[in-house]
Amino acid sequence: MALHAGTADAEADADETIAEPADQGAEIRLARVTSAQHGERLDKLLVLMAPEFSRSHLQTLIERGLVQVDGQVAATASRRLRAAQQLRLELAPTEESLAFRPQPMALDILFEDEHLLVLHKPAGLVVHPAAGNWSGTLLNGLLAHHTAAATLPRAGIVHRLDKDTSGVMMVGKSLPAVTALTRDIAAREVHRRYLALAHGVLASATLRIDAPIGRDPAVRVRMAVVAGARESRTDVERVAAAEGCSALRCTLHTGRTHQIRVHLSSVGHPLVADILYGGRPALGMSRQALHAVLLRLAHPITREELSFECPAPADFSAAWWQIAGQRV
Repeated sequence: MALHAGTADAEADADETIAEPADQGAEIRLARVTSAQHGERLDKLLVLMAPEFSRSHLQTLIERGLVQVDGQVAATASRRLRAAQQLRLELAPTEESLAFRPQPMALDILFEDEHLLVLHKPAGLVVHPAAGNWSGTLLNGLLAHHTAAATLPRAGIVHRLDKDTSGVMMVGKSLPAVTALTRDIAAREVHRRYLALAHGVLASATLRIDAPIGRDPAVRVRMAVVAGARESRTDVERVAAAEGCSALRCTLHTGRTHQIRVHLSSVGHPLVADILYGGRPALGMSRQALHAVLLRLAHPITREELSFECPAPADFSAAWWQIAGQRV
């Protein structure tokens, strides 16, 4: 059951779909409904026009407004078609297919040589593409920053900061560097310190939280303290307390997803403005109050000891001042 091919202006005689180039990597395919196809569903005919794609994917193109019938955007996949109607299908790249493309962006670089890049990640920047954030990530910026990034696993990203966490992080720029940094992290030879603002006043000046972290079985977008999950340890130091909140220094001994956020929430002190883990806006903070202030490591190639500190952004520094009486 073939579709008769056509163009936007006239019908053609060949029983095939015509493909035309389009902007930004999209491809346009045009076809005319035959008399034998009268009454067929739109999505079924689109499969004939683009058999290399699944019907579910083609249905998403309908939802994105990329399918037209007689020059009008088609609204539903189940629409029944009439003989001689003209179909136009735009095979635009999916957001996911564009995820690993270079996108130039300004990077706040603290150190760089041929093997190592250390930078300040601002709050709001996603580190690695994922559902809902397929572009505009740090990975996209790294691919634009240096050509070797395209040859490296995850463009050289060896650890991550959450989207709304600011601070210092490192990236490998060569495969030997990525290998060495990954090894050093696993061996706990990379020192990472964070500043945090949490609800409540810690009962003691210091606290070690040693509790395994895994996926929350009840809420899949969260992590949680889960028996039998991966070992996780955080050392917490209370710097000051006021207005029902504590200013904390946190040192990671492991690097689990959301580790500080989960550990502090598990002991009844969620981060200020960390809605996911029970925090609420306070002190002028509308994002989770967490900043990676210090990174200390051995250079992955030379093994020279390196240390980097990163001042906190204005919102965090102002909130910290309200508790500790100083800027950070």
